[in-house]
Amino acid sequence: MLSRKQTYLLMAVAVIVAMLHSCAADTAMRKGEKFLSMGEYYDAAEQFKKAYSKTPTAEKTLRGQRALKMAQCYRHISSTQKALSAYRNAIRYEAASLHDRLDYARLLLKNGEYKNALAEFEELNDSMPNNILVNNGLISARMAPKWKEQGSDYTVKKMSEFNSRRSDYSPMLAGDQSERLYFSSTRNEAQGDELSGITGAKPGDIFFSDKDDKGKWGKPQTIESGLNTEYDEGACCLSPDGGTMYLTQCLSDPSYPRYAQIVTSSRTDAAWGKPAPFTITNDTLSSYAHPAVSPDGEWLYFVSDMPGGKGGLDIWRIRLSANGAAGVENLGDPINTPGNEMFPTFRPNGDFYFSSDGHPGLGGLDIFIATVGDDGKYHLSHPGYPLNSQGDDFGMTFEGQHNSGFFSSNRGDGRGWDHIYSFYNPEIVQTIRGWIYEQEGYELTTGEARIVGSDGTNVRIGVRGDGSFEYVVKPGVEYVILGSCDGFLNHKEEIRIDSVKASETYDLQFPLASISAPVLIDNIFYEFDKARLLPESKNALDSLVIMLNDNPNITIELSAHTDFRGSDTYNKTLSQKRAESVVAYLVGQGIAADRLTPVGYGEERPKKIRRKVAERYPWLKENDVLTEDFIIKLKPEQQETAHALNRRTEFRVLRTTYNMFDKDGNLKNPPKKPVVKEEDENDEDVFFEIEL
Repeated sequence: MLSRKQTYLLMAVAVIVAMLHSCAADTAMRKGEKFLSMGEYYDAAEQFKKAYSKTPTAEKTLRGQRALKMAQCYRHISSTQKALSAYRNAIRYEAASLHDRLDYARLLLKNGEYKNALAEFEELNDSMPNNILVNNGLISARMAPKWKEQGSDYTVKKMSEFNSRRSDYSPMLAGDQSERLYFSSTRNEAQGDELSGITGAKPGDIFFSDKDDKGKWGKPQTIESGLNTEYDEGACCLSPDGGTMYLTQCLSDPSYPRYAQIVTSSRTDAAWGKPAPFTITNDTLSSYAHPAVSPDGEWLYFVSDMPGGKGGLDIWRIRLSANGAAGVENLGDPINTPGNEMFPTFRPNGDFYFSSDGHPGLGGLDIFIATVGDDGKYHLSHPGYPLNSQGDDFGMTFEGQHNSGFFSSNRGDGRGWDHIYSFYNPEIVQTIRGWIYEQEGYELTTGEARIVGSDGTNVRIGVRGDGSFEYVVKPGVEYVILGSCDGFLNHKEEIRIDSVKASETYDLQFPLASISAPVLIDNIFYEFDKARLLPESKNALDSLVIMLNDNPNITIELSAHTDFRGSDTYNKTLSQKRAESVVAYLVGQGIAADRLTPVGYGEERPKKIRRKVAERYPWLKENDVLTEDFIIKLKPEQQETAHALNRRTEFRVLRTTYNMFDKDGNLKNPPKKPVVKEEDENDEDVFFEIEL
């Protein structure tokens, strides 16, 4: 039996230990509150956990408050299991408000505990009957099991090629053939030595992987430029021309809260430059993240918690122009909710994708599709399971026009790490794929296609780096596609789309003739030593007729050339007659004679070699001129080729205003509906009209 002195000593020790625990708990709480104020949820959770463990069980109120703080932090970093455990303790100690119980119920959805979630939402509905998140949570808890059982046509696969032991997320396909994948990662190879106070992992960097000719993805690499920093670099997107990257960056400051911002980086000589801030508003207390540029390049969509939203994180947009960005808009209904709407992106066909935990879904962030209906408004659809899961699903990127590509999800990861998945939906997609290039030359990277359909379609599409473009078309519609580029004549193609049973791509070529340089008319053939056209020339001549009809305001010089063999006079006469033969054919096809000027140059103008021809014949170089002195130095077989190149028929544009003005200088028959859109009223290219 203890003596009275020993009893007092033990009591004193207990008091001291309790005081020490209380002091340690208070210290941890102060540290946790500081981390929380900075947005460093991982570090804050660690301190709140320490404080909770140092709080006596008899201190129910304190334990409940500290469990609640811990739960809120774990929820922010998607540590769902830990958050649920902490919420249960907060509820047990009666420290959770109705809104805390709502967060708990939404986490139950995210953990796939649909029965428990339903019970929580039903109880909340009695106290919060008009709360949108409660109502949508009820729908989710009741319907999610059925939606998962129902499934969908989507197939998803975890991509081991890209994923690490940390978070890998927000993939973005790039390149003319989607041969490069950018994504964010907190893997060990990311820059910096310290762990992020937000996630407990290294700050994120942008990495990339390239696909080889066999379709195999390579090992992810870091970007060796000033793009990545010691800070967090997150979700990114590219401008339509691929020259500008918009990305999310989260700076750290020991005395300032962490707010995400959007920055831009320009690409020069295949390297990304140091990012610069992209100012959206002067509000420095709001976050701006998850940029997405619309397919037409006119709008930047982003995520923010700035005032004026519907609650949580909303999706906004701001107009992009040559004079800068202006005019911030909240997307409003039906996109945004009092929950969180995040990670906007576009499918190339214009469909808008985003993730939300505020709409009815399977739990966590679900991917939703917004399409514009006949009423001009957005209509939402849920693509179902397995594209969506009970976890967070977000960050879509598409491989061309097809419903396939990559996205990110933390499904099945107990630590909440995100991973990259592929997706595929075998829907039937019909696509026009066109190439705009200089006739007898290379791709025109500043060209554009204007597409008009019998269903009312009227769009403009810029080309990619290889001069190509793609557009999804509809069955039963007739389309007229006009390829154009400054300094070149237009080229028009027409196509009718029929119903098909499998996806199909229609390849169209748009060779554009230069306005300032002679253009070769390939495959024009004459009888030997005569001016009579051979039947094999018909296709080329008919193409020339189409070009003249597509460009009714031009006049051309039609020229014929010979090699240097034969007398100057004979060659001149022969070439003049050949040029006249071509003009006669064109006039016979309905082309006005005063638009055509036949000229025979004989051997006066030997051919100047262009790069594309030089690539075909290695013994020729760009800008070589096939003069007599040049040719006689060649090998015999090379000489014959050079003679054949000199024997050619060309045209060059003389005027671009034929029959456009009356005698008083007024524009005749101004088009009622110029092809350009209303906002492009300063576009000068309004000399023609596309009709069906």
